[in-house]
Amino acid sequence: MRGVSMPTFQYYQISQASHPGRSMPDLAAREGLTDKIIIAAATTRAYTRVVLRLRAQAEAEHAQVSKWMQQNAPPSAMRSYSRPPSPTFSSAHGHSGASRPTTPHKSPSSQPQQLPPNGRLTFRSPLVKLRRAPLLRVFVPNPDSDWLSDTNVLECESELKKAGVTALLRPGDVIWDVAVGDEGNLGRMVWDGSYLIDLDYSYSTVGDLPKYLHTLSFSPSYFHRVLRTGANTNPILRVDVSPWGDQIAMNLQLLQDRVRTETPQGNIHNVVRWVHRSSFVLKPPTSRPHGSSVNGKQNSSSWKIQLPGAPSGTFVDSGWYGTIVVETEGTNEHLGELQERCGKGVFPPKLTPMGQPRLVKNPDALKVWRILREKSRPGEIWIRMVCENERIN
Repeated sequence: MRGVSMPTFQYYQISQASHPGRSMPDLAAREGLTDKIIIAAATTRAYTRVVLRLRAQAEAEHAQVSKWMQQNAPPSAMRSYSRPPSPTFSSAHGHSGASRPTTPHKSPSSQPQQLPPNGRLTFRSPLVKLRRAPLLRVFVPNPDSDWLSDTNVLECESELKKAGVTALLRPGDVIWDVAVGDEGNLGRMVWDGSYLIDLDYSYSTVGDLPKYLHTLSFSPSYFHRVLRTGANTNPILRVDVSPWGDQIAMNLQLLQDRVRTETPQGNIHNVVRWVHRSSFVLKPPTSRPHGSSVNGKQNSSSWKIQLPGAPSGTFVDSGWYGTIVVETEGTNEHLGELQERCGKGVFPPKLTPMGQPRLVKNPDALKVWRILREKSRPGEIWIRMVCENERIN
């Protein structure tokens, strides 16, 4: 209860009060500060345990309702329950995080009596939302700087072990050291399955998702409002589009696009620009293939899309199913980089002047895109190519 009701800025105040250069008036004040640090650490551990417990409860209820829908609802009503409650990337690491319902098995006819009308979910919590990353907390005072050092990160991992939640963490879980403060994404890290890793600040001063995670294995809105973005900016994602290069080449067009821009004086203007635009489709499996059951149990991985270039068992999240629209500026330079991102053999080889070797870009730089939130909608996700000249460090 203290973790829910205590304002987060108080953690920062306690951390700053523990600065070695700050003098304490008397022994009682120093002992009181020590007690506050101990209580703050214990509070964040309890808060983290409760959030993970709520996630397990929400996913257990979602699984129960999905089962009820499969047994009782018509096929058309199953569309809203076809997506899994968590990123499929976690299945590759064996972190389920949620226990199955422990209620005894009952016949389909008796199931509707246990669930609300139409099989709707009843779980509600401001701390947990299905298909969104949880924001877990640790308290590691760092009075010397607003940035976490390697030692601080190791201490944050130690706090997770003390809370007893390491086995429940999943790749993509966001952990926040509340002792650092609540400005931007300071103190926020992402669990990669084994360790805490810092955010990437190559294209943003606020921080973006680390490049070590497979973005397509999470839903497009999985980190929305959990990892903050700068004003009027869209989040960075890293996607290798070369497996779908043939589709991009076939649908590529040079178009005129009208953009509404605002001047510093507040006036709105319509600007016409040229863009290269294309698309590719991630088709959701329409039916379970023949022989997908093993020992009488359905093999869930047999109707998922294996993520190309990722470890076996890493699947594309169903939130990406549909059309992915890709675009970049309408210049020859941007067109050349888009062609390079589509992979070798998709477009004819480039002709370079004699004596000038062809420049080969960093493979990681060819995977950087931004999600265009203002244009995207379910079933159609827009992404824009980010070039090397947009890198800030």
